[in-house]
Order: sequence, then structure tokens, then C-alpha cells
Amino acid sequence: MSDVLERFMRYVQVDSQSDPNNMDETPSTPRQHEMARFLGDELREIGCEDVAVDEHAYVTATLPASAGAEGCPALLLCAHIDSSPDAPASGVRPHVVRYEGGPLVSGVVDGVPVQTTTEQVPDLAQFVGQDIVCTDGTTLLSADDKAGVAEICALLARLVSNPDLPHPTIKVAFVPDEEIGHGAELLDLEALGARWGYTVDGEALGEFNYECFSACEATVRVRGVMVHPGAAKDVMVNAITVASEFQQLVPASERPEHTEGREGFYHPTDIEGTADALTLSYILRDFDADGFEGRKKTFRAIAAFLNDRYGEGTVEVSFREQYRNMAEKFGEAERCLVDFALEANREVGIEPVLVPARGGTDGAQLTFRGLPCPNIATGGYNAHSVREFVPVRNLELTVDLLERLVAKFAQTPGGEA
Repeated sequence: MSDVLERFMRYVQVDSQSDPNNMDETPSTPRQHEMARFLGDELREIGCEDVAVDEHAYVTATLPASAGAEGCPALLLCAHIDSSPDAPASGVRPHVVRYEGGPLVSGVVDGVPVQTTTEQVPDLAQFVGQDIVCTDGTTLLSADDKAGVAEICALLARLVSNPDLPHPTIKVAFVPDEEIGHGAELLDLEALGARWGYTVDGEALGEFNYECFSACEATVRVRGVMVHPGAAKDVMVNAITVASEFQQLVPASERPEHTEGREGFYHPTDIEGTADALTLSYILRDFDADGFEGRKKTFRAIAAFLNDRYGEGTVEVSFREQYRNMAEKFGEAERCLVDFALEANREVGIEPVLVPARGGTDGAQLTFRGLPCPNIATGGYNAHSVREFVPVRNLELTVDLLERLVAKFAQTPGGEA
């Protein structure tokens, strides 16, 4: 068993799921503290310096530069420790399947195979004859993002064991609650001291992201007017009916299930209330800054239309910005982050693909806080699902890729790109 596989199999068995219903606390779940302490011990055992685990379950550490690279700017490697709340994540039981073609069966639950087909994931056909890590079908695997955590730790262990491998000072950050939008929010960048960095997150090997959605949450509050239904004519305003009309006025072709590539969307995520008062929750996404603002204007226009129909104050819309497209902050000075990542992929035999991330990463927050931070893929598939899997070779290749990547920053003189 390779070092990165052994680490990954251990890490996924530590429950660290985040909780969107407890967003006022960081971390949102006590179990993330357990994962943070566990990784602090791992980093100390590897030989990192300045290992710290803080009260919010942020884990940071330093690996000093190799000989001759001490003057190069420090490079951050970042991954998140929480697992998605979109599927069960307690009691993860990973196992390795030798894939011989056809459906990839993770496990059997209540007599029904939990499987992935090549129609669902066309890349699966590339992995015939390879070992693949799966769940047992009852939980997600947590490759998002413990694959990234394992790949970073395996790289650090390799660099410590092979001091001739070139690298700058490497700053490590493992952060909580990325899946619910907090992530690197509380990371102390001044204390960290990195010039630039990469998140190790995402899915298919070779995918590289330096642009992502701009994102916000939209809250739609509907106030009804309730009377006895027997005397409701021309008086009652049913909040459920108004909320239904609001959703019907949102462009149907711009729902997530009908969009791809650089197309943005409106996505209803939650509804709560009664005929008297009701709240609708949405997430809005767009790559283009003007398009992003246009989506907010659409919601305001729908609210104005319904208020004109039912009375002022019936519908109120508010927005909470989550993150911005990090490409807005990538200029010539940051171009080396892109070029080096593409070169490192090719050097290990992977043809890279620039993919606009249809989601957010910790790197989006970090980039807008002044630390440019695009994303390297981990090699996993079916994230946030009980069908999640990652080929063993993808884990190993990502470590090789990271080794080539950090070496390039050991040749970057004087902090200049």
C-alpha cells in the first residue's frame, strides 16, 4: 500500500462532517476538532515545524525550504477537513475494488447495488484494471477533501525523506467548514506568511481551476394575509401561493439541472413556513460580474412585480455574498501559478484542462484576501454522494504532480513571478 493510500484510508474513517444548521460556530461540529488534532499529530510525526491547531479547528504548519531555496517566497498548500453534509458521513468504511469494467459497484444496500456506470462517469472506462477506493454504499467516501489532505501529507513526508528534492518554504493549512461556505475565512494570512498557494480539492485528474463562480445566498421572505378561508375572497394573501409564483417567475432554463460550463444558475435550496409567512432560500451563481449582479436584479424585479400585485411588503429579498470569481484577481504577476501547474501536470503524463469551477474553493476566499490560490484536482469522482470513489493511481499521481509543482517555486528568485 502506497503512503498516500494508507493515509487516505485512515483519514476518511475520522468523522468530520460539517453542519449547515450551525453556521454561527466555527467549526460547525465538534468532530472537526478531532480531525484537526489528528492531523496536527500527523504533521508533527512527518517532521513539520510550527504545527498549530487553534480553537476553530484550523491546522497550520511549516516545512522549511530545501537547501538553496531559502530566499524563495513561501508557498501555501491548503485542503479542507470537513465532509459534505449532503450524504451520510459517519462510519465511513473504505475498501479497494479491482475494477474490471462495467458498472463500478461500491456496495450492496438493502439488496440493491450502489453503482456507477460509464454513462454516469465516462472517465470510468479509463480505469479498467486499476484499483479504486470506494465506500460500502452507505456513506460518502470523503475524498472531498481528505484525498487532498492525504496527498499534501504524503508530499510533505516525501520531501522530508528526500532532502535533495527542491522546494520553497511550504506553509500548510487544513481548514474546517469549507462545505458550508466558511473554509479559509478565519485563516490568519499575515501569520501564515505565504506569497501564493494552491488548494488541493476538486475532482478529475488534470482539471485545473483558476476561475470559479461568484456566489451569494438569496433569502426571499413572503408575508401573507390570513383570514378564515370561508371569508377569504379578495382578502387572503396565501404566502405559499406567492412563493410558488416567485419560483415560477425565476427563469426555468437557468436552473442547475439545465446549465453547464460557464452558464450560471438560480437554485432553490430550502423552503420553510406556512400560509401566513414563508421563507425561500436560494443560491445564485455566475462567472461574469455583470451577470452576477443581473441575477440579483432579476430577484428584485420579481419581488417588485409581486408586491405590485399583492401589496408592498409582501415579498422582501436579501442577499449574502459568499465568494467571488477568483479570476478577477489574476493578473500577469500571478500567471506563474497557472503556467507551473499546467507544466507539472504534463511532466507526470497528465494532459491538463482549464476548467471554470462550477462551485467555490477556499482559494476563492484566499485570492480575494490577497493570497492568489488556484486549485489542483485530487482525482476523485461523485463527490457528495454514496457513489463517491477515487482511483488509487490518481492519488499517487497527484503526489508526483505536487512534487514537480513545488520544485518550480524553488527556482523562482526574489519573490518575482
